[in-house]
Amino acid sequence: MASPDFSLSLADCPIIQVEGWDGTLGRFETSLSASLGTKLPVSVGETVHHKGFLVIRVAPRRLWLALDDGAQAPWLTIDPDLGCSVSLDEGRVRFRMAGADVARVLSKCIAVDWRAPAAAPGRAVLTSLHQVPVVFLRTGDTACELIVPRSFSQSLSDWIADAAG
Repeated sequence: MASPDFSLSLADCPIIQVEGWDGTLGRFETSLSASLGTKLPVSVGETVHHKGFLVIRVAPRRLWLALDDGAQAPWLTIDPDLGCSVSLDEGRVRFRMAGADVARVLSKCIAVDWRAPAAAPGRAVLTSLHQVPVVFLRTGDTACELIVPRSFSQSLSDWIADAAG
């Protein structure tokens, strides 16, 4: 779906979820940061983009590595005494939306204030769309992404298209 004021595209969104065990967070994050070659986001909602993937802190001890289109997954070495990782490769779809009407369309779909600091470009917000948990990523002044469960991607896409109409 595309118009001069709103566009929506869908793509697979491979994700690696990593989590540190309670009481090991400092050592876990030091090890993970070294393994990835980048600093990690500090608080829930912060993101860091690095070499073909976006690191999203989705919970105090949990991070998602959302791979860019065509990017290879980073090689991770996680000490099982500090945490774990699991591939969520097949479970998510990335909705990319852009245009002057994106904030208006999203206001009909999700409970996120486009102007709030928590939803500023580069931030992630865990919310829901039609009672389905989604991750909202603000990518620019008139652009954003939603990471949605694959099993709901068609119905959520239809829901957004109706809101844009």
